[in-house]
Amino acid sequence: MEKLSIQRNEPILISTSTMKHINKKVLQILTGMFLAVLLFSQCRNLEKSSPEDYAKEWQNWKEMRAERLKSKNGWLNLAGLYWLQEGENTFGSDSSNQIIFPKESPRFAGIFVLQQGVVILNVSDKVQIKHEDQPVSSLVLDDDSKGKPTVLTMDSLSWFIIKRGERFGIRLRDYNHPLVRNFKGIDYFPWNMNNRITAKYTPFSTSKKFYIPTVIGTEEEMTAPGILTFQYNNRELQLYPFESGDTFFLIFADLTNGNTTYPAGRFLYSELPDKNNEVILDFNKSYNPPCAFTPFATCPLPPKENFLSVKIEAGEKDPHIPGHE
Repeated sequence: MEKLSIQRNEPILISTSTMKHINKKVLQILTGMFLAVLLFSQCRNLEKSSPEDYAKEWQNWKEMRAERLKSKNGWLNLAGLYWLQEGENTFGSDSSNQIIFPKESPRFAGIFVLQQGVVILNVSDKVQIKHEDQPVSSLVLDDDSKGKPTVLTMDSLSWFIIKRGERFGIRLRDYNHPLVRNFKGIDYFPWNMNNRITAKYTPFSTSKKFYIPTVIGTEEEMTAPGILTFQYNNRELQLYPFESGDTFFLIFADLTNGNTTYPAGRFLYSELPDKNNEVILDFNKSYNPPCAFTPFATCPLPPKENFLSVKIEAGEKDPHIPGHE
């Protein structure tokens, strides 16, 4: 590239079109810098927020949490989890089916065929099952391990295929589920700024693999890239965070489990470490796993390394869902 030589005090002539281009680039750069600073100030400097600001932010988080639970993709409308056997699996409301759907379903709705890891739906005559608002008669179904499962609907019911280990199952939703209609929210411990902890992150030279047990007896492989060390109630504690996109995902247990909080532990997300290898753990936002609300979830359980020998009296309490204590 040819160097541009400019003499001192020599005027620089720039065309109008070039100046417009430069101004546009400068504006883009300044806008990007502003957004980056804004995001940094919101996400990294919350510890400098006033209690009033934090109270509003926490209230918004709680409201969004409740809306997610009640949404079409939330956990409150789960109505069934049916594991498929190799070969044909008939389904419908009649008791003679291998898979018995809710009573408002057709008696014999169709057949799921599982063949060496491939699930095929065959719909019975005069039964209307839709995919993307279009009726189907036969369809190969993608499971959730492929990123976007094939979602099927029949009146108020919706379902898709999940894969857990080597097992394939049908996760059924009922958009008219009474849990959604009767949901009154979740009880929380009062928020406390002291429950927002700065943890020191120590990365591993090689990420550590964990085989996390689940409530259905399977294991999920998760990766911890390092360890978090922090002080809580004058105790030094440690947690293994798991990789989850551009965040850390934590599954932890503490001495409140089975008393004021759900027996199987709680979840927590955090941002990735900052330039000082520090991470904010906001236990005010620790929340219940899906299996606290429904028996049809496949929740991971806390690894023994993430059992904390203290009471974390922060975040969500046990929801005590009727029939699912």
